[in-house]
Amino acid sequence: MLFTVCGRLLDFGTFTSYLIQIGFTHSQADPSLLILHRDNIRLYLLVYVNDILLTGNDIQAMTDLVDQLKSQFAMKNLGSANQFLGIKIDHTQDKYFLSQILYAKSILQMAELHKCNSVANPSLTKLTALKPDEPSFFDAITYRRIIESLQYLTLTRPDIAYAVNVLSQHMHNPASIHSVMLKKLLWYIQGTTDFGLLITRSNLLLRTYSDVNWASDPATRKSTSSFCTFLGDTLISWTVKKQNTVSWSSTESEYRALASATANTIWIKRLLADFRVTHSQPVDLYCDNTSTIALANNPVFYARTKHVEIDQRFVRDHIQNNIISLLPISTVDQIADFLTKPLATPRFKLLRNNLTIGANTQLEGAC
Repeated sequence: MLFTVCGRLLDFGTFTSYLIQIGFTHSQADPSLLILHRDNIRLYLLVYVNDILLTGNDIQAMTDLVDQLKSQFAMKNLGSANQFLGIKIDHTQDKYFLSQILYAKSILQMAELHKCNSVANPSLTKLTALKPDEPSFFDAITYRRIIESLQYLTLTRPDIAYAVNVLSQHMHNPASIHSVMLKKLLWYIQGTTDFGLLITRSNLLLRTYSDVNWASDPATRKSTSSFCTFLGDTLISWTVKKQNTVSWSSTESEYRALASATANTIWIKRLLADFRVTHSQPVDLYCDNTSTIALANNPVFYARTKHVEIDQRFVRDHIQNNIISLLPISTVDQIADFLTKPLATPRFKLLRNNLTIGANTQLEGAC
C-alpha cells in the first residue's frame, strides 16, 4: 500500500534528520530515498521538495509513522497514492500503470493543437521539403516552453524520448524544420494522450540493452547513444543522449554507450540492494556490435583503441568482476534501437510494445 503525504515549507535537512533519529537511513544510490529496516518491517520514504511518497510491507507501521510525522510537522495525509508529481498511478494487485494524461493534454492546449488530427509516428523519417521563407508555426519562446514541458512528459513516455532529445538540441535557435518536427510530435501525442508505462509483477532479473547510431548528427557528426534497463518485464531506466565528442569509429561510439550503460546498471544494482534485492549473477548487457564485444573480452589493448581505452577498461573490468555479461544481439532484436533514430512506423510500434508502453487497457476498473 502507498501513502502520499504533503506539507508546506518542509525543510529537507530538518525532516531527514528527524527520520534518521527514529531509525531511517539514506539510500546509497539516492539521498532523497530513506529506508527503515527493523525486524521484519521494511519502510521506504521518498522525498521530493514538499511531496513525500511512503511504501512498505506493514500497513500498521506506515500508519503509525504518518501519525508520528504529523505530530512533528505540518503535513496532510492524502491516503493511497493515485497521483504523485503529476504522474497518475492506476493499480491492481499485481500491476501498476503510470501516465500523465492531463499533463499531455495541457501541452496540446499550450501549443493550440488540442483539436488536431493524430499520426502514428512521432518522428520524421524523411525531412519535409520546406520553402526557405516559410514561417515557423511556433515562435522561439513558445517552442522552448513546449520542449521543456515535453521533457517532463518523457518520465512516463519513452516512446517520445528520441524526438524530444533531437528537438531539445535546437532550443537556442529553432528553425522552420524544427517547428515541423515539433508539430509532428504533438500530432502523435494527440492520439496517444492515454499512453503510459505498464509495470507488472514478474521476476527480478536485470537486463540492459545498449545501442548507438554512429555519427548520426549531420551538423556535428556526433553519435546518439542509448540504453534501456528492464527489471523482469518492466522497463525501469532509459536514456537517449548525443555523445559529447565525435567518435572515429562505430566501435568507439559503442564503447562510450556501453560505459554509460554499465555505470547505470551498477547504480540500479546499488538501489535494488536497498530493497534487499541482490543479484549474484552478472547482469546481461546486450550489444549488437561484434567488434565491441570482441575487444571488451580481449585482454590486449591495441594502439588503435588507445583513444577509447578508459571506457574499454571500465567495461572489461566489470566483465571480469562478474558485474555484467556482455552478450551479442541482432540489430533486429535490439530494443534500444528505439531510442537512437527515427524508425518506420511498423518497427516503431513493435519496439514500443516491447518497452511496455501503451494505453491503459489492462487495468480497466483499477483503483
